[in-house]
Amino acid sequence: MSLSNLQYDEIQRQYDARQLRNQRILQERKAQIFLRYPRLTELEALTAAASVRHARHLLDGDETALSRLKQELSQYRAERASILASAGLDEHYFEPPYTCPDCKDTGYIENKRCHCFEQAAIDLVYTQSNIRTILQEENFSHFSFEYYSEAKINDATGLSSRETAKNAVIESLAFIKKFDTEFYNLFLYGDTGTGKTFLSNCIAKELLDTGHSVIYFTAFQLFDILEKHKFQKDLEAAASMQHIFDCDLLIIDDLGTELANTFTISQLFLCLNERILRKKSVIISTNLGFDQLSAVYSERVFSRIVSSYTMIKLFGDDIRLQKRKLSNGPG
Repeated sequence: MSLSNLQYDEIQRQYDARQLRNQRILQERKAQIFLRYPRLTELEALTAAASVRHARHLLDGDETALSRLKQELSQYRAERASILASAGLDEHYFEPPYTCPDCKDTGYIENKRCHCFEQAAIDLVYTQSNIRTILQEENFSHFSFEYYSEAKINDATGLSSRETAKNAVIESLAFIKKFDTEFYNLFLYGDTGTGKTFLSNCIAKELLDTGHSVIYFTAFQLFDILEKHKFQKDLEAAASMQHIFDCDLLIIDDLGTELANTFTISQLFLCLNERILRKKSVIISTNLGFDQLSAVYSERVFSRIVSSYTMIKLFGDDIRLQKRKLSNGPG
């Protein structure tokens, strides 16, 4: 994922701030515990002195210095662990409280960017405040089956609107659980206001919370970027293209609301095909049925979606209208 120098510096400042915070917290912890247990201060000094003393012996050719140092430090560590245990603390109390234990808040693991760095880059470039704000409300803890009727039945499946919604949630949770081990995509379709975008956002939050990079675009936003990259050679759009192909999960919301033409159809195929080749998952939501999808987009786009996506249908009364009626009250 390419970043400008300014963007890279901004992210690096975040990591510098984390490391300073970690050191401050660690120093405060030590100051408090050392005050209660002075022997810990002595052990800290003894550890430092032993390291210097045995290092000198090693330089003087004493081949036993290293083994004696390890033995002495082991004794100090054991005594320190015993004191901490008596205080109800474990031996990791003297380790910094890392935000990301994988890279220890450096942003890198063996000279490669950590997953937390990649997510920071996504957040910075796309400023996901709009979706992050939405995710505070649109997540599984707020998903309600009450808006799906048990009386409305899908003639094709024999399932009610509520049963269909429950199956959709089960499939979505399975997608999340298998995300790191199995590659597949989701295609959410159904009438307007049946919770497709809400369900996409539920999935997005779960994956964001586990450190995966997620990018959300409406179809209009996506094709606007693709157009700027293709015809205007826009630098920001060029950088966005890499993110579109590389992020862990790409969400394309409201497919079919854009002005479909030869360009958008070819670019949609390019985007979907490239992510399939890279084994990067996509969630598409649309109000279009299969007949409409086939009519609007090319046969190869339709074929690619049907063959590579798990289909999830939602149906029922418009949830937004139901909420509006409830907020307005009777009458």
